[in-house]
Amino acid sequence: MPADTTYHDDDFELAPYEDESVSGTIYTDDPDLPLPLPEHDTRASTEHFGREPRWLQNTPHWTRNFFRRATSRMDTLRPRWLEARSSSSFWDWVGDLLRPRFTIGYVVCCIVLLYVLYCYAFWTPLFASNLPKYTGPYSVGAIDVEVPVREPRKINDTVFKHNGEPAFALDTVLFTLYYPTAHDSMSSRPRHKWFPKPMSLIAEGYATAAHFNNFFSRPLFTFALWGLASSIDIPAKVDVPLLDDEEVSRMPVVVLSHGDVSSRTDYTAYCGELASRGIVVATIEHRDGSCPGSMVHLPNGKKKKVLLSRADQLKPELLGVGVTNDDWRFQKLAFRDAEIQETISVLRDLESGNGQQIFKNNYRNEGKDLEDWLNRLDLSQVILAGHSFGATGALQALQTANKTSDREIRFENPAVGGIIFDPGKSSGKLNTDIDVPLLIVHSDSWSKTFSIFYGRPHFDTVRDLARDVLQRCGATWFMTSLKTSHPSVTDAPLIEPWLLSWTTGATINVREGLKQYVRVSMEFIEYLKTRKQTGLLDIGVTHVSYGNDTRSEEQKEKIAKKDMKFWQVHVAPEAASFEPGSDEAK
Repeated sequence: MPADTTYHDDDFELAPYEDESVSGTIYTDDPDLPLPLPEHDTRASTEHFGREPRWLQNTPHWTRNFFRRATSRMDTLRPRWLEARSSSSFWDWVGDLLRPRFTIGYVVCCIVLLYVLYCYAFWTPLFASNLPKYTGPYSVGAIDVEVPVREPRKINDTVFKHNGEPAFALDTVLFTLYYPTAHDSMSSRPRHKWFPKPMSLIAEGYATAAHFNNFFSRPLFTFALWGLASSIDIPAKVDVPLLDDEEVSRMPVVVLSHGDVSSRTDYTAYCGELASRGIVVATIEHRDGSCPGSMVHLPNGKKKKVLLSRADQLKPELLGVGVTNDDWRFQKLAFRDAEIQETISVLRDLESGNGQQIFKNNYRNEGKDLEDWLNRLDLSQVILAGHSFGATGALQALQTANKTSDREIRFENPAVGGIIFDPGKSSGKLNTDIDVPLLIVHSDSWSKTFSIFYGRPHFDTVRDLARDVLQRCGATWFMTSLKTSHPSVTDAPLIEPWLLSWTTGATINVREGLKQYVRVSMEFIEYLKTRKQTGLLDIGVTHVSYGNDTRSEEQKEKIAKKDMKFWQVHVAPEAASFEPGSDEAK
């Protein structure tokens, strides 16, 4: 009897265990069947989809439960891109991506994208505002001047640790002249950028200040500065003629010194406002290690970078003895004093008719009309001004002003007064040997914040300094500008008003704050010329200390309420009498 050659193995997985001919149903879970066509109903019953494979049926119970849970979990975690979808074009994909979803993230991203496109379309700075136009009766011109000093020298022997180069070598002096010009004057040059080139140099300086200066951080800082302020222009006309007006034949001069971690372009609005009112302002860029980044042009055609520096970067003169912060600040102040003297020397050459030679020596190639500045600067009305560390530097430079015992020193420093904004709280001791009138203005945050300054409250130290100078020369004012903060006199609040108000606590309208600073400065400059007290200079002391109202009943009647809204006067000479209802009292 022939053997049955048919092989049967009940455990063979591919063997059919359902007779398809019985029901005529096509089971899609049979691995030997072809893929179903679209017209077939491929939906199987629940029991067929849930049937376990034969190889899993003989495993322990816990194993089957584990695989069931894993399979269920993987089904829920199946990514959307693995799901079956009909073929679509690229534009269908883009449309699906841009389809509004009305989620917070989607709406915010759309707003930011539209804002960036708007800024690039209209060439406006990202998340910032352009500088406002000047409000005085004259238009404003600007000239960058960088010329060799009379005698290149090292102010001291301090060197940097990393390269042994002198830390305080004076080769050139750099400043910007802001001056009145005619409204119809035209310039062929583009306006100065608020961030001068190269921007990467300034970015490197800010990276140094943040203690994050390396190969990777510098491009990030450069890109951030470029995105925020690369398109901001200073609204002064570049290299146009000086105003030709008989009424302002000779103009007072203000020499401005910037604060720490800032530069000559941080005060353009204040300088331009003074210039639009007939004042010539020379704002210096100091190369003492306080500017984020400055490029020094050398006579041999080379350039030298000067970045922010710290005391611990300097090599001490004595081994084992580090450079203290006080020593470092003293060296910086000495360097600034030399730069102020060199700036005044250039201004004296301008007044003497050497403008053409200054133009030839100017590494910035500006000042083609400087020869017309002959006899146009009133060097008997030179005022030294400064903000923060610059205010400390201005006080230091005024030590040699009006010293009748030494004619040579008097000739070198013709300053007749000083405008001092927020003298530094951490910038070294304040010079008190001053014999010219001062206008000292504290921002609200500077007076309000209690801080110890060399063992005494800073506010009391400044008030005593003002009282001492008042006794010496008969005229000095110390006052607080209310609702302002330390940066209020700079351009920063005008460019980033919301950010600065939020971070500094200033509540005054940024343009009103600038207006008040300009107003009191002009009243002080006018006093130095005419010796007549007007406006805020003629209301006397209103608050002996910050917030302590000590006005008499007569003062309360005569002083305008708007003045008390923005000011407190702590030190002042006796007010000149004026009738209620007069112009001063309005």
